[in-house]
Amino acid sequence: MLRFKTVSPIIYLKMLNDIQKPSDLKNLNIDELNSLAEEIKLFLVSSLDKTGGHLSSNLGTIELTLALHYVFDTPNDTFVWDVGHQAYTHKILTGRKELMSTLRQKDGISGFTKRSESEHDAFGAGHSSTSISAALGIAIANKLQQNSNTSIAVIGDGALTGGMSFEALNHAGDTDANLLIVLNDNDMSISKNVGALSKYLTRLISGKIYSTMKLKSLEFLESLPRIQKFAKRSEEHLKGMLLPGTLFEELGIDYFGPIDGHDISILIKTLQNLKNIDKPRILHIMTKKGHGVEAAEQNPLKYHGISPPSNSNNNFPSYSKVFGDWLCNTAVNDERLIGITPAMSEGSGMVEFSTMFPERFFDVAIAEQHAVTLAGGMATKGLKPVVAIYSTFLQRGYDQFIHDIALQNLNVLFAIDRAGLVGADGATHAGIFDLSFLRCIPNIVIMAPSSSLEMYKALNAAHNLNGPVCVRFPRGKSHIEEFKTDEVIEIGKANIIRNGKDIAIFAFGNMLEPSIKAGNELDATVIDMRFIKPLDEDLIIKIANTNKKLISIEDNTVTGGAGSAINELLQREKIRTPLSILGVPDRITEHGSQNELYELYGLDAMHIVKAGSS
Repeated sequence: MLRFKTVSPIIYLKMLNDIQKPSDLKNLNIDELNSLAEEIKLFLVSSLDKTGGHLSSNLGTIELTLALHYVFDTPNDTFVWDVGHQAYTHKILTGRKELMSTLRQKDGISGFTKRSESEHDAFGAGHSSTSISAALGIAIANKLQQNSNTSIAVIGDGALTGGMSFEALNHAGDTDANLLIVLNDNDMSISKNVGALSKYLTRLISGKIYSTMKLKSLEFLESLPRIQKFAKRSEEHLKGMLLPGTLFEELGIDYFGPIDGHDISILIKTLQNLKNIDKPRILHIMTKKGHGVEAAEQNPLKYHGISPPSNSNNNFPSYSKVFGDWLCNTAVNDERLIGITPAMSEGSGMVEFSTMFPERFFDVAIAEQHAVTLAGGMATKGLKPVVAIYSTFLQRGYDQFIHDIALQNLNVLFAIDRAGLVGADGATHAGIFDLSFLRCIPNIVIMAPSSSLEMYKALNAAHNLNGPVCVRFPRGKSHIEEFKTDEVIEIGKANIIRNGKDIAIFAFGNMLEPSIKAGNELDATVIDMRFIKPLDEDLIIKIANTNKKLISIEDNTVTGGAGSAINELLQREKIRTPLSILGVPDRITEHGSQNELYELYGLDAMHIVKAGSS
């Protein structure tokens, strides 16, 4: 259990158990709300210790959530939480406290906001930088429907680096919508915030104009008796009153703050005042991730997302770690190699690279579109950029991938992490569309290695190619400890793992392991396909003409994926050997463990055997 920095002398959950709906908060005074905040901290730490989930971000927004629900009235007033992973207190206060034991588990509640889960979840979330657009849309709809309710967007300073946020701000300032934006400034997204926006305040404060104003004002204040303490506070207020709001005011959005995001009394008074303003406005609050839990405060990244207890003794490296090792090892021998990530350096295994080669490492913040085109620009000058990006986030840079990379045949390597079903993060993070949306693009190579060793070989091969290359790999670990090698995979060539008779299984990526198990039971030929594009067409045709039944399996949607590519080849060659395509069905996926989801969607050995036996 994590250790609290301070714990009020309260009886555990005495007050929280009496909160059945948000309106119950309105019967409490400030002292009671502060005590309730402590109980919620205790409850979150205890609950997430069992289920896993996002801890630091939720500890940082307890007081804000209490204040919002105290002042406003959901579901009439609407809260749109950016990303949504910081809305656990919101879930607790809106009738889902007893369901927190099922958080992120199969058939349980989501780790993000979800419209189908509660009327208090005004908008579903999972990706960053969407809240202002959605909340503005709600606010404009309210206006058109002559509805006076307030639409509130809660967005972090990290998410504000996303281009979509600026597009929404630009539009909001040109409207008279009843929109309140709460900027939760904790100087932290998942990776530490980077970029000009995060440095904006620091740069202005260090400038000559501010320094001169500060000096003169302090000289005056300090000349007055017993005013020194006030002088220091005035310096802090001067920063807030003169500088941070400039950007928003120029966009036509009234700016207020910054204020302490952990002071419930100040939050409530300020929100009550802002509730009476009927135009776009922004409240800037300062919070601390992991607030109230010392370990989480000191290391918010470590406690950003925690896992439930596990009995596994698997100490094999994760695929992300393998990628990170390859990146460092390759960069030593090739000074052209550049590492790029859109705010996912830790998740993508790039921390060591950023330390070893800081001048060749670029974290561009939450800006996937920019990351892709930035890599394209570098490639035109002979560099070899590697973009490390989660499959679900590559969707955001799709136009840039087509227009700025593929059409120009630029030499960019995409290391696509978290491909396939990711487990507890659910539908918003599932990387199950990449094979389908990438396969139709000309000029590219797509690899899906089946293990960490195969992945290292694939990355070696990709680095030697000219043109766009995608290497996709799943979340989790491979069951191979030694993976470093100088070997490469021959482009477009599959690998027969097992020879059998009558039945052949085409396995893509990490679907090889269940395919081998099923192959042993069926006495089937098993092929590690390695490539989605180009396919090993000669081998597929040979296998199809010498077997009675074919099975393909992939952790991608069945619609337009790798199995579809095989089927298109068979149709073109007029081969009539029946093909069963196993993959994620054409539906919105659920959350649960990866193994539970593999079983649910038929991506395990039992279902392969069933397909081979039918």
